[in-house]
Amino acid sequence: MIATAEPGTGPAVLYIDDDAGLRRLAARSLSRHGFIVTVAEGGAEGLALAQQHAFDLIAVDHYMPGMDGIETLEAIRKLPVSPPVVYVTGSEEGRIAVAALKAGASDYVVKTIGSDFFDLLASAFEQVLERAALERDKAAAEDQLRASNARLEALLREVNHRVANSLQIVSAMVRMQSAALQDDGARLALEDTQRRIAAIAQVHRRLYTSNDVEQVDMREYLKALVDELGETWSTPTAPRVLSLFAEPIRLATDRAVSLGVIVTELVSNACKYAYPTGGGEVRVSLRGDGEAHFWLAVEDDGVGMGPDATPQGTGVGTKLIRAMAQSLQTIVEYDSIGTGVRATLRATRD
Repeated sequence: MIATAEPGTGPAVLYIDDDAGLRRLAARSLSRHGFIVTVAEGGAEGLALAQQHAFDLIAVDHYMPGMDGIETLEAIRKLPVSPPVVYVTGSEEGRIAVAALKAGASDYVVKTIGSDFFDLLASAFEQVLERAALERDKAAAEDQLRASNARLEALLREVNHRVANSLQIVSAMVRMQSAALQDDGARLALEDTQRRIAAIAQVHRRLYTSNDVEQVDMREYLKALVDELGETWSTPTAPRVLSLFAEPIRLATDRAVSLGVIVTELVSNACKYAYPTGGGEVRVSLRGDGEAHFWLAVEDDGVGMGPDATPQGTGVGTKLIRAMAQSLQTIVEYDSIGTGVRATLRATRD
């Protein structure tokens, strides 16, 4: 038999119990507490009602013929939209209450004789509904935050895309200007500028083509950068072999840009000055140094650098290296290795 109490103004609850007298008492008492009460005489009937109607909460008695309370609870929890469940047990059935909580009940109430039971039941309903409302609000806030983050990531990815495209246009303009110049020094200076622009553009290209719009995978970035530098500097008459070993270290955009410019300058210097009479190798390595630092090295086997060596060329590259290193809160150090030069720096990842 299915019965619904007099209309209330509060939450809709379903009370499942095979005791007809308790069902009537529960319907009257809970209605006085402001609940809209529907009752069912067994687990199968209650489950059918839960499938057909939306309830804010369900109360389930343990001892029922056919489907007992645990079976009914488990079936309710499998519904596409499962309301919270308050489990009703006997006074000496702590074991059953624990089993019900493990099966997904939100709370339990010990069944007693008298009106106190229904007051406790109503109080448990109010507490469970309040917790459920808080959980819904939390889930809604988290959904809004995820949606907001997704929009921001999409916007940042688009910004990086446009920056990369704009830098590509600037690079093309510099290349056209360089090709039109007759002065070798001016043309070489513009070619250096073009490589610096390309190093920065490569960072933004990595950002908008990856899943992380705030950090750059330095192994992938340096591979693309070193490949581009190899194509630029290696010629049939002056072959350059550029090799890279890089661990998968991730850096924020500004630190990736600084490191990319430093690598571009160091590799370009090695390709220009280390092997004046032939070909040679330039090695780039990036390794982690503990959890908080990384270590970069660019080395060659060329003619080396004397103790009183002064910067060759315009000196702009040296100034850029120093400025980029300062932005990383570090310095670049130079060592002679045999007949070659090794430039190293150690910096924090953040």
